[in-house]
Amino acid sequence: MNDRDPSSSNPRELWRGVRAEAENKLETRDYSRKEIAVRLADTGVRACEVFSNEGLEDAWIPAVEIFQRTVYHQRSRGYFAEMARTTEGPIRRVGLELRQWSVATMYSESAKGFHIHPPHIPEGEDPEAWLRRLYIEEPGNYSLRPYDKEQWDIMFFVRGIAEIVLVDERAGLSRRVMRFVIDGDDLPGPNNAGVVIPAGVAHAVRSCSSQDLIMVYGTSTTFEPEHEGRIASDIERAPLPDDWEKYLESSYPSATSESAGS
Repeated sequence: MNDRDPSSSNPRELWRGVRAEAENKLETRDYSRKEIAVRLADTGVRACEVFSNEGLEDAWIPAVEIFQRTVYHQRSRGYFAEMARTTEGPIRRVGLELRQWSVATMYSESAKGFHIHPPHIPEGEDPEAWLRRLYIEEPGNYSLRPYDKEQWDIMFFVRGIAEIVLVDERAGLSRRVMRFVIDGDDLPGPNNAGVVIPAGVAHAVRSCSSQDLIMVYGTSTTFEPEHEGRIASDIERAPLPDDWEKYLESSYPSATSESAGS
């Protein structure tokens, strides 16, 4: 015997006890499990799902690296984790040298980005042809990459939960989006990761837990303000209330003009 309400298979019947005005506004969430390549560019994935880009070549942003980190946790004392080694692992493999290290705190539920750093194009080279050579035609020829002339970022998260969104804006390359979540070291597990972001890839970070997000990041060049491009970054502003803005924009006769007319 099937006790299921037969109306559940008929949306019109299922919602007949709700006002038509409300029913017309209803949306049904899609709980189906989409392919990982679709989720990577859409709703997002956990970093641990994409430590390897095998099978994801058509969805992956060239030269982005996401690699697993191990956090050693002692309940009575704390935790310890290496960031990365320059003598082995992904940093060694791609030949990335880091010139500056920084730390940043993002308050709970805050966000920053999109930030983007300009790719270096050698004099006389066509930008599209040069970037396609680097990342499509000779992706394993790491010695071609001008790390010392353009800013690459490598990010680690020591507390909180970070959602990262990457957009490839390099000339001549497909515009791809990658969206994933990394757990901080205070949440030891399979989702602790580091991420390498190339120049020309726009990146945004959002703190998506009740804790402040603490990140440590290295860069292949030292900070240059003119190399720090911003796209759709109004989320970083702290806008004043509308009535304050209107008040500040109000104009009154100046003291000079009042004196002149008396």
